[in-house]
Amino acid sequence: MGNTSSVVGRECFMAAVGGDTNMATFRGDLLYEFRALPSYNLAIPVHPDVITYPNTTTQVAEIVRCAVEGNYQVQAYSGGHSYGNYGLGGADGHVVVDLKHFQNFSMDPDTHIATIGAGTNLGDLQDRLLHAGGRAMAHGSCPQVGVGGHFTIGGLGLMSRQWGTALDHVLEAEVVLANSSIVTASETQHQDIFWAIKGAAASFGIVTQFKVRTQEVPKGAVQYTYTFSQGNVLDKVKLFQAWQSAVAKPNITRDYSTELTIFGDGIVITGSFFGTREEFHEFEQENNLPIQNMGNVAYITNWLALVAHAAENYLVSIGGALLTSFYSKSVSFTVDELFTEHALVALFTYLDTAPKGTPNWWIIFDLEGGATNDVPMNATAYIHRDAVMWMQSYAVIGFEPPAFVSRRFLDRLHQVVIDNRPPGPLRSYPGYVDPYLKHGQVAYWGSNLEQLQRIKTRVDPKDVFHNPQSVAVNPIIDSHGLVY
Repeated sequence: MGNTSSVVGRECFMAAVGGDTNMATFRGDLLYEFRALPSYNLAIPVHPDVITYPNTTTQVAEIVRCAVEGNYQVQAYSGGHSYGNYGLGGADGHVVVDLKHFQNFSMDPDTHIATIGAGTNLGDLQDRLLHAGGRAMAHGSCPQVGVGGHFTIGGLGLMSRQWGTALDHVLEAEVVLANSSIVTASETQHQDIFWAIKGAAASFGIVTQFKVRTQEVPKGAVQYTYTFSQGNVLDKVKLFQAWQSAVAKPNITRDYSTELTIFGDGIVITGSFFGTREEFHEFEQENNLPIQNMGNVAYITNWLALVAHAAENYLVSIGGALLTSFYSKSVSFTVDELFTEHALVALFTYLDTAPKGTPNWWIIFDLEGGATNDVPMNATAYIHRDAVMWMQSYAVIGFEPPAFVSRRFLDRLHQVVIDNRPPGPLRSYPGYVDPYLKHGQVAYWGSNLEQLQRIKTRVDPKDVFHNPQSVAVNPIIDSHGLVY
C-alpha cells in the first residue's frame, strides 16, 4: 500500500482535486477523524488512508491514477449503506472516492430516459423522477441508499415484481476504469464492462453517471399491515404456511408485493397491491390471504406517500440498525426450495430456543419473482433470476462475547434453513454483504463468477478496485472445485 505521509502521494491527490483542501483528507491529519466518512456498520471499523470528494469524472480518473501510482486500492462511496463497510474499502489503508457531489439529473421528455449522477440517494431520486413528468423506477425503500451501489449490485424494491431490479433499468453508464480511462458502457459500447457493472461494479470501476429507463407512476395501491403477536410454534408455522401458500402460486399477479418479518415478540406481514380497493378485495378472497382483522389498511393514490409508507415499513422492520453494530445474512429461495411444514417447525423451534446474544433481531422474507425472473441468469452479472423469495436476517450486536453469540445465532439459523431444504448452491444477495461468509464470491455471483474473473483480469489486472469479497484477478480453486 502507499503512504500518504509521502509528499509525492499527497501532492498527486491534491492536484487531482484542483488543490482544494476541502476535497481530500488524509489519515493522520488533524481533521481526519472529524471529516472521515461514517462506518455504516460500527462492528467493522475501517480507516481509509485517503478520502476524496471529487466534482467531476475527470477528477475521479485522476484520483484513480494517483492511487495506482501509489499502489493503493480504491472503492467508491455512494450513500455508505455497506454492511461490511466495503464502501470504505472494507479494510484499512484504501483510497475512497466519495461521490456525494455527483447529483446531476435530467429527463428526456420524449424517451423518458433519465440521466442520474451516481451520488444521488434514493429519496432524492424518487422526488426528481416524479417532478420530471410523473416517472418512477424500481428501487429499494431506504431513502438514504445511494444509487451508485444500488444500481450496480441488484436493487430490489416495491416495484421489482412489475418492473425488474434497479439494474435492469440501466441503459448506459459512465465508468472510470483502473487505467484511468473514462468509458461509456452500454449494450453497444464496452459490452463486457456493461455486463459486469450490472451486478458487480465495485470490482471493475467507478460509475459516475447512469442513463436509465423509467416508468409511469402507478395510479394507486392498497397497502396493509397485519401483526401476529401471540402463539406457539405450530401457530407460527400455520401463519407462515398460509402466507407462503398465497405467494408461492406460479401465476400470482405482479401487481402484488409482500414481506413477512419475524421479531422476537411476533410476526408482521405487510403488503402492497397495485389496483383499486375492489380489485384488492377480489384478490384477497381468491388467495385466502392470512390478514383477517388487519389493523392498518390504506388505499393510497399519491406516489410519494406510497413509497414513504414502504420506507416506513422498512425502518420498522430493520429495528433501527442504522449506524450501529450489527450482523446480517441472506439466502434466496427458488420454487423448489420453499419451506415444508417440517422445515418451518425446525425454524420456529430454533428461534424459540436458541441463545441470541441480543434482544434486537429480526428475519425478513420478501416475495420476489415476477419481472426479476424474466431476465436470463447470464444476461447480467446479477445471477439471482430464479429467486422467488429472499430471507434476510439481522442482529444488532454489542461487544464480545455477546457479539459472538449473535453471529453464531444467525449462522446456525441459516444452517437450519439450508439443512431442511433440497441440496443446492448457496445463493446470497450481493448487496447484503456478509464478511464472514466463506466463498462469498460464489454465493453472490454463482456461475457468472468465471466470466467476471476473465473480465477482471483483462481490465483491472492489478486489482485496483478491491474489497474483501470482490471478484479476484487470480482465482483460488479449492479441493472441492470452488472458485473464489
